[in-house]
Amino acid sequence: MSSVETSQLEIDTVCAIATAPGRSGVGIVRISGPLALSISEQILGFTPTPRHAHFCNFLDATEITIDQGIALFFSGPNSFTGEDVLELQGHGGTYVLRELLERTVQLGARLANPGEFSERAFLNNKIDLLQAEAIADLIESNSKQAAKSALRTLQGEFSNKIINLLRLLIEARVHIEATIDFSDEDIDFVSDNKVADSLSAILGSIEATLAQAKQGALLKEGINVVIAGKPNAGKSSLLNALSGVDSAIVTDIPGTTRDLLSEEINIDGLPVHIIDTAGIRISDDVVEQEGLRRAQLAMEQADLLLLIVDKSQPEQGVENLLSPLVLLTDKSIKELEYLQNTAIIYNKIDLLNSEVPSLSAVSYLDYSIQAISLSAKENVGIELLREYIKEAIGFNATEEGVFIARERHLTALDNAKKLVKSALELLATNSSLELIAEDLRFAQIQLGAITGEFTSDDLLGEIFSNFCVGK
Repeated sequence: MSSVETSQLEIDTVCAIATAPGRSGVGIVRISGPLALSISEQILGFTPTPRHAHFCNFLDATEITIDQGIALFFSGPNSFTGEDVLELQGHGGTYVLRELLERTVQLGARLANPGEFSERAFLNNKIDLLQAEAIADLIESNSKQAAKSALRTLQGEFSNKIINLLRLLIEARVHIEATIDFSDEDIDFVSDNKVADSLSAILGSIEATLAQAKQGALLKEGINVVIAGKPNAGKSSLLNALSGVDSAIVTDIPGTTRDLLSEEINIDGLPVHIIDTAGIRISDDVVEQEGLRRAQLAMEQADLLLLIVDKSQPEQGVENLLSPLVLLTDKSIKELEYLQNTAIIYNKIDLLNSEVPSLSAVSYLDYSIQAISLSAKENVGIELLREYIKEAIGFNATEEGVFIARERHLTALDNAKKLVKSALELLATNSSLELIAEDLRFAQIQLGAITGEFTSDDLLGEIFSNFCVGK
């Protein structure tokens, strides 16, 4: 059961337009709550049969037809929200939908808050919190892989993993708590290594689930890739080559790009936000100085930084490339932390007749940095770079059973992993069983928060406020 009792549910009836704003062939008004049947009878002019599609007129207060369409009534608890639900599926004109919504409000409903239908489904135990979040993730998914992963979560694949972990964790806790409770009778349920073996198995399952969840989080959130380099090194050409569109102006004039340019691409389902920055050089131009400041900020926030170097110009080494940033930030190159997540792009190999696309490691300061040789202009070596981006971020497009996950899920799984690992270490050193029991209790709370078994009202409000109205 959720920590939020169903008795806390508001007893009012809510309504909303459940389809996207704008004109369309079909528009849906959704109503949920105790007044749904009464509203149905007054808008339709008859009592609808549950779970039957009625083609009929939708009436205003004077019984004049507002629209004509399909009415579907679901009696609780056999509905999405667990309450009585009415769906009016009419034409998708803005005026018609607004008239239907106003009529529903006249009959006692109030406008729903964002995500309130999904929230009611959660509070009425129709879905757990993971499945509720998956509804929003499925709507927002922008690739086939993301949609399939969100659907797996919606169908309960992620939830089942967490429920199984909780069951195993509770079994281990029972043995430890029983040993504590019967300590005066010399009854020991933990000395035969069964509990240690069970906790080891639980730890392995948490780590495997965490690895899958990280893949799912990448599908949902994507990564930020920043392209930086000196003027005319080919940054804008690389942006265009990766995105497949001429979004950035490419000229031989240094300083063409003065602000941040961004494009969204998809690499085997991985959303990648590519940002092209202003050329790195010292300039008295106020606009260029601001562009360099923004470039520096983008580099610090990048998941992966691509430092592009014109390979046809031998003097354009990495240190020479970064020297303007050292002057700008008053930091040494070793203090530029983003170099740990950096690859060097040796561009313009088309100007070197014997050069072919390649991937190699180079040593720079204390780092071993990957270097990719390519030609952005000729679109040579771009697939090699795409594969490198996936590898660098740890994304596996072929992994089966990936489910959509969010940052809070990763945090909870990571915390649970640390707590179970701590319990194992305490058990190995014959430490206090009370301490072990406490670690496992907190681990259970962490896992329970993922599905909503232990979830604060504040967290629920934050989660559902990000949903669409009507969902």
